[in-house]
Amino acid sequence: MALTDLKRRFVAALQSGLSGAKAAVRAGYSEKGAAQAASRLMKDRDVQAALARGAEVNKAKQEAKAAGRELDLPTLAGFYADPLEFLRAVVNDGEQDMKLRTDAAKAWAPYVHPRKDAAGKKAAANEKAKETATTGRFTQFGPPSAPTKH
Repeated sequence: MALTDLKRRFVAALQSGLSGAKAAVRAGYSEKGAAQAASRLMKDRDVQAALARGAEVNKAKQEAKAAGRELDLPTLAGFYADPLEFLRAVVNDGEQDMKLRTDAAKAWAPYVHPRKDAAGKKAAANEKAKETATTGRFTQFGPPSAPTKH
């Protein structure tokens, strides 16, 4: 599954320095079951991946600070300047949840494969009607006249 809001808050609380049970309480779990929730969340694959990404970013920040240079977080953390590039990366990432990949594909597809314009279909139908009106079997009578008023 994907990283839910509760899991995201738990990871943020852990990264701020809280212990597992206190991080679970801060994330929104009850105090009575916080220790069990923290134990279960620490074994969760998505939480472990988020913690690993956070550790990687912190390590890169410390190295950049020691070297006296500025850290380029977007390229380090996999951020994308172009949203379509991000959506394509999510769609092609086999480790992501299938629902997340499907939603990203739905958002990405209209930009890559635009629909045929509905006005184009109407225009083609009108052209065909005009062609039929000039070449049909009733052309011997001339164009239709305006209706008469009684």
